[in-house]
Amino acid sequence: MTTRTETKFVHAGKYVAEVTITRIPDDDAWGPYVSIEDALKLEAVENALRDGDIAAASKLSKVYELKPVAAE
Repeated sequence: MTTRTETKFVHAGKYVAEVTITRIPDDDAWGPYVSIEDALKLEAVENALRDGDIAAASKLSKVYELKPVAAE
């Protein structure tokens, strides 16, 4: 079974996190899936961002702050 590393983005409030996960292919199912560990990592990052705990989120991902851009 060949796995593939992929980047997912998690958005909450004014922050977005770049989370690296592993996609696991499965020809007999509905398609590729993620492990329970990666699913829990995505959930932990989302909860940390929602709670404003940037330090916890940055332990599992790269965190960016979104800022509005004035269009002219």
